[in-house]
Amino acid sequence: MVLLEWFEDVLRESGLMPLWEAVSPWLALDERQLIFVVATPVFIGLFLWEYRKIRHNPALANGRESLLNFLLGAGYQTTELLFAGLIAFPVYAFAFHHRLMDIELSWATALLLWVLVDFFYYWFHRTSHRVRWFWAAHVTHHSSERMNFSTAMRQNATNIFNGGWLFYVPLAFVGFNPVWIGVCYALSLVYQYFIHTTLVDKLHPAIEAVFNTPSHHRVHHGRNPEYIDQNYAGVFIVWDKMFGTFVEEKQDLPVEYGITRPVYSNSLIVNWCHEYADMFKAMAKRGPLTQRLKHLWKPPEWERESSEQLTVKSE
Repeated sequence: MVLLEWFEDVLRESGLMPLWEAVSPWLALDERQLIFVVATPVFIGLFLWEYRKIRHNPALANGRESLLNFLLGAGYQTTELLFAGLIAFPVYAFAFHHRLMDIELSWATALLLWVLVDFFYYWFHRTSHRVRWFWAAHVTHHSSERMNFSTAMRQNATNIFNGGWLFYVPLAFVGFNPVWIGVCYALSLVYQYFIHTTLVDKLHPAIEAVFNTPSHHRVHHGRNPEYIDQNYAGVFIVWDKMFGTFVEEKQDLPVEYGITRPVYSNSLIVNWCHEYADMFKAMAKRGPLTQRLKHLWKPPEWERESSEQLTVKSE
């Protein structure tokens, strides 16, 4: 809780503690969220530095879209602050209460947890692309046709309701403190902010071999058939190499950013909810309930067979 104590000291010295004491009982502000709060000014400053260099290239930057991206990110942080304590915390508390072992915090266990959180992130991220329910929230992050630091802030306010946080609950059940899990997750997202840029070319081969880099992540944001649904890593690209989802950025194949079904809107609600609307619209079409429910867990591109096709198969 050292980070929270430091934050409270800053509030006391600035005279803002009374306001904080009035607001904080309504928020789920732990170390994880505090990391995001502290990092946000750094993110904004770094984006402004990048924007000065790319603002004259409309293919790389658009001021109105960048503002939208930060508003989308603010919405994500707001729902996390308001609802994480009500939705996710009880589940983590239950799992940690019934933990299999007591794991003391040390440099070794912290490093182990850092690697494990990244491993679980890989599978969460991969699932977010291949299961439509999770894609309905994650699609917001991929819907921009530009790649810059503001794109990293393009997040969905429904994430806390979507259930992606469940992927990390087994770590609490094993015996890792949920606070540590949250810190590792937050630091992973901070790291990933820095790989959303076109200004950094490929790094040293040793770094490219182990870590997720701007080059690797540009591929991940591509909708080119050769790039789509590849490079799911958070910090360590080795997971993609282990599980067959790694593709290297090719100089002769520029990345085309965005999604295969573009949505052009500056509305926060549209950007957060359009895929949910499409998914439920597909589920509402007439047909067997088992087929309609498959839209929840099938890949985003999956389409139900028509009644005529089903009739032909049954004959």
